Amino acid sequence: EVLNPKGSHSVAVGVDQPVTIDVRGSVGYYCGGMNAGGAITVHGSAGPGVGENMMSGQITVKGDASQYAGATGRGGLLVIEGNASSRCGISMKGIDIVVHGNIGHMSAFMAQSGNMVVLGDAGDALGDSIYEARLFVRGKVESLGADCIAKEMRPEHLEFLQGLLDRAGVTGVKASEFKRYGSARKLYNFNIDNADAY
Repeated sequence: EVLNPKGSHSVAVGVDQPVTIDVRGSVGYYCGGMNAGGAITVHGSAGPGVGENMMSGQITVKGDASQYAGATGRGGLLVIEGNASSRCGISMKGIDIVVHGNIGHMSAFMAQSGNMVVLGDAGDALGDSIYEARLFVRGKVESLGADCIAKEMRPEHLEFLQGLLDRAGVTGVKASEFKRYGSARKLYNFNIDNADAY
């Protein structure tokens, strides 16, 4: 247990054991970075880069998260019970991110794999230059980024999403309320005609 962190940076970074850590207060940069197997709960809000390069385990933020939450995350589950700022899930590589509130602009930029679930709204340029990550948004999307498109919600997506919502402790919400977004796969190979889209 970490008491009164007072916005300290790099709290619970590099955890490599299946331990439970409760952080009683708000934290600064990179809380839970590189987490591999830990169950970390922040009873407050988190500064930039919470769960950055996370490998496995779970991080739960009871408040809001600043920019680039879950950046480059390779595995595990990041739950933000409030809102997340810009570039949430940037370059995510396998992590699952569930945000109960809204997310800011340029979220899931260059997201390679993994799943992002947003119960609220998404800001401008969602999924810009996305690869194979899957995005599920319940609310309004301000705009989609380059090569990101709306996709059909098939039965397998509904089943998967409901399971992820359950894992994240979300109640009273159905998978059928979400829309799915992902890559149009038009920027995978360079084409001079698409130069302005890069």
